[in-house]
Amino acid sequence: MRIAALDLGSNSFHLIVVEAHPDGSFDTLLREKDVLRLADGVARTHRIPPDDIEAAVASVARMRAHGEALDVDEWVVYATSALREADNGAEVVDVIEAETGVGVQVITGLDEARLIFAAVRASVLLDKPPAVCIDQGGGSLEVSVGDASGMLWATSVKLGAARLTAELVQCDPPSDHDIARLRARAEELLAPIATATKRFRPGMLVGTSGTLTSLARLAAPRVAAATPNALHQLTVSAEELAPVHQQMQTMSLEQRKGFNGLDARRADIITAGSVVLQVAMDLFEFDELTVSEWSMREGMVLDAIGHHDAYEWVDPRSMRRESVQALFRRYGGNEAHAHQVARFATAIFDDIAPLHSLGPVDRELLEHAAWLHDIGEHVAVDNHDRHTAYLIEHGRLRGFPPEEVLMLASLGRFHRRGTPKPSTYEPMRQLSDEDRERATQLVAILRVADGLDRSHTDTVDVVTAHVLADKVELVIDGGGDTDLERWGVRRKRGLFEKVFGLPLEIRD
Repeated sequence: MRIAALDLGSNSFHLIVVEAHPDGSFDTLLREKDVLRLADGVARTHRIPPDDIEAAVASVARMRAHGEALDVDEWVVYATSALREADNGAEVVDVIEAETGVGVQVITGLDEARLIFAAVRASVLLDKPPAVCIDQGGGSLEVSVGDASGMLWATSVKLGAARLTAELVQCDPPSDHDIARLRARAEELLAPIATATKRFRPGMLVGTSGTLTSLARLAAPRVAAATPNALHQLTVSAEELAPVHQQMQTMSLEQRKGFNGLDARRADIITAGSVVLQVAMDLFEFDELTVSEWSMREGMVLDAIGHHDAYEWVDPRSMRRESVQALFRRYGGNEAHAHQVARFATAIFDDIAPLHSLGPVDRELLEHAAWLHDIGEHVAVDNHDRHTAYLIEHGRLRGFPPEEVLMLASLGRFHRRGTPKPSTYEPMRQLSDEDRERATQLVAILRVADGLDRSHTDTVDVVTAHVLADKVELVIDGGGDTDLERWGVRRKRGLFEKVFGLPLEIRD
């Protein structure tokens, strides 16, 4: 089923079209965005001016045409703060519906918060629950608290970046008085919310939407060797954000427009967003922010799927498995082979524990990499390891921070051959020395596991590894001819022997 979610926001109109599945997963077919800044007019005159109405109608018409081209089965169209608060908001909605044929539902701030948290819950590993989630749009800021079981509390306040800019920023560059007024407004509205959330004893802060994501993107090079392709679940500290805040709050608009890594269309409102984020982290007493690239429109999609099919994540990490399986299904992998390699890889990992200091998360990454290692064959069998790495790196996996995506991509890239090293593969260069060592050990195990199903015929039933003083013995038990599998292991054992310092021998 194809679903189109159209978010008529106060800063931008966003469209996402997806192919939805009954388990709650979906494949994104299209993303479109128009920056309209409806909040500017509403903040100044409490009305949406005629030119903005005309632009809004044109945008919705264009979005509808995109959806129709993709044979959308269901439309979900929600309007938020600007259309909710404008004195002529109802009239504008009527005009949009009359001229485009698209039905629009104006929702409350609490509805926004519910949808946003649903997206966060379904995409971010909430490993220190409960989490405080903040989403800053153009007109309002939504704050919610929840864990993997659902949202516990939420509110919405008028702290949107476009609204604050229109109301409180008078100088370019912003004056000290401008910054002080922004800070005072943020403190006034956020202080009681911070007090209310403390009773939940939250363990992490999650930020969503374009403004907060942009600030995290600017801080990302201070976290990693380079800005990741995807910021999803990137964690940045207050210390790493501090120089970004300093720059955004002191530069002129022209300087911000030309600032590397910042979307010029967001340059005028980023200062207000920067101040709000600073105040929020201070008042909520968090020194780290975790980014969610999923926000309200993904929540709209999940809500629409939920109206048709019941789905639930049993534990916080299950979303990671679901995301990996969705990526695997998308590229039509050999399920029997992937299952075998995953089974063998985790068995060897457990059996050779005395040789490594890897933990449960590494075991989980190894299993996921085993499922994904051949998806590059969807592009081409030749050099499919390179294609696999690309598909993993750009697969928008849910629940995985950027460094784990890079590790999974590295496992895919080197599962066939080659020495995993930063000089030959950029994602390896972006990993820390410790993560590169972990990835190399996992690659060594994955290669052996892949060799054990060389024929792709499920010939081997059971694999057991014995760590001895002078070697590692690999005992294989199968009901058929295992000669090809033995050859596969011998061909791929070189890295294993180098990494773990012992020869690998096969016996019945």
